[in-house]
Amino acid sequence: DVQLQASGGGSVQAGGSLRLSCAASGFSFDDYAIGWFRQAPGKEREGISVISNSDGRTYYADSVRGRVTISTDNHKNMVYLQIDSLKPEDTAVYSCAADPSTFYPDLRYFFAPRRRFDYRYWGQGTLVTVSS
Repeated sequence: DVQLQASGGGSVQAGGSLRLSCAASGFSFDDYAIGWFRQAPGKEREGISVISNSDGRTYYADSVRGRVTISTDNHKNMVYLQIDSLKPEDTAVYSCAADPSTFYPDLRYFFAPRRRFDYRYWGQGTLVTVSS
């Protein structure tokens, strides 16, 4: 069975850090790009960062660039999202999605507007709550 599961969320104080994990199984991890999204209450879904597991390319949204680092462990089939200097506006449900890397010569288009089920795989999210 295909599984994509985000974890690592929690409640933190502003200024703190969290490392979120996206565990993947049941598909050819190395052939996929895996990206992180977040959705705050009452707001549109926002793409944050994506990594191509086939060649290591990364892309970061302007809203988080400099505070977020995405990485992958191809042996463990895990993608990580390190978020530093957390702000209350980072409060959201964070989810990961996967699509074949070959679809994205330019990774920024991983976050082109589309429906969740337009991605090959979409995982359950994890809640991050940042208090001031």
